[in-house]
Amino acid sequence: MKRPTIADIARRAGVSKGAVSYALNGQPGVSEATRRRILDIAEEIGWNPNSAARALSGANAKAVGLALCRPARTLGIEPFYMELISGVEAELADRSYALTLQFVADQAAEVAVYRRWWGERRVDGVFLCDLRVDDRRVPALEEMELPAVVIGGPTGVGRLASVWSDEAAALAETVEYLTALGHRRIARVGGLPGLLHTEQRGEAFTAVCRGLGLADAVTVPSDYTGEEGSRVTRRLLSAGANRPTAVIYDNDVMAIAGLAVAQEMGLSVPGDLSIVAWDDSPLCQLVHPPLTALSRDIPAYGANAARQLLAAIAGEQITSYQDETPHLTPRGSTAPPATARGAA
Repeated sequence: MKRPTIADIARRAGVSKGAVSYALNGQPGVSEATRRRILDIAEEIGWNPNSAARALSGANAKAVGLALCRPARTLGIEPFYMELISGVEAELADRSYALTLQFVADQAAEVAVYRRWWGERRVDGVFLCDLRVDDRRVPALEEMELPAVVIGGPTGVGRLASVWSDEAAALAETVEYLTALGHRRIARVGGLPGLLHTEQRGEAFTAVCRGLGLADAVTVPSDYTGEEGSRVTRRLLSAGANRPTAVIYDNDVMAIAGLAVAQEMGLSVPGDLSIVAWDDSPLCQLVHPPLTALSRDIPAYGANAARQLLAAIAGEQITSYQDETPHLTPRGSTAPPATARGAA
C-alpha cells in the first residue's frame, strides 16, 4: 500500500503542495477553512510526516530518547523501570510524542548515542538515568545543548534540570522504624556501587545508624538482581550470632530473593528476620508474608520527568523538581526481633 504524501493531500484538496505544507506546519498563507480541510484530508488518508524530511526542514522529531547502561533483561526483572516508563509514555502520548529506547554497554557508548540522535534529529530531548558520581554524561549533554532532564539528583546534575526525591530522608525513616521495633543489628543490601543514589543511600544509612548508636550496622553492595541478592543474603545470614535481625534491600527483586533465602535457611520472617524493600511494587504484596516497603508513585515520577522535558523542548526555562519522598508502608515482613519480644 502506497504511503500517503503531501501531493496526495494537495490533489484531493485542490490546492498546491505549498499550501498543504503551510497548513500542516501551522504557518500563515492559507485561510482557516482551507487549513481545516487539508488537516481533515490528512487525517482521513492516514498521512504522517516523514522523519527525514522533518529533520531537513528543522521541524521537531516528536520523539525523546532514553538510553540505559544496563542489560536489556533489566526491564523484564525490575518493576521500577516498567513503572517509570509507563508514566513517561502516558505523558508523551498526550502530546503525540514517541519514546526511543536503547540499551548501551557503557557511558562512552551512551554519549555517542546522544550525539548521533541529536545530529540526525532523531530526538528533541533525552532523559538521563542512573546518575553516577562525577558523571561524564552531564558535561557532554551540556556541551551539546541537547534538552535533557536527569531522573535523580539533586547534586551532580550540573546545569541540567532534574526530577528527584529525598533518598536520605526515606532511608532515615526506615532505620528509625526498625530501631523503634527493637532491632540493633541492621544490614543494608545496596545497589550498584558508583551510582549516585546508591552512594546517597549508603551515606544516609551510615549517618543515621551512627546517630542511633547501631555499631553492628553494615552495608553490602549488590547489583539489583535476584541472584546476587540471594548470594549476599545467604552470606549475611550465615554469620551465626552476629547475623542481622533486619535487612533493607535497595530494590524489591533483591528483597524477594532475600525472603526466599531466609525461608530456605529455616528462618521465620518476621520472627527471626525483618525485611524491608525499596521501591514498592505489586510483587511485594504477592509474597508471604507481604513485604514492608518504601512506597512512592513511580508512574507519576516518570510523568513529572516527561513534563519537565517537554517544557524544555518547548523553550521554557525549567528548574529541578523535588518529587514526593518515598514513605514507609509497614506490612507483614517486619516485627520486633525475638530478643526484644523475649525481654517484653
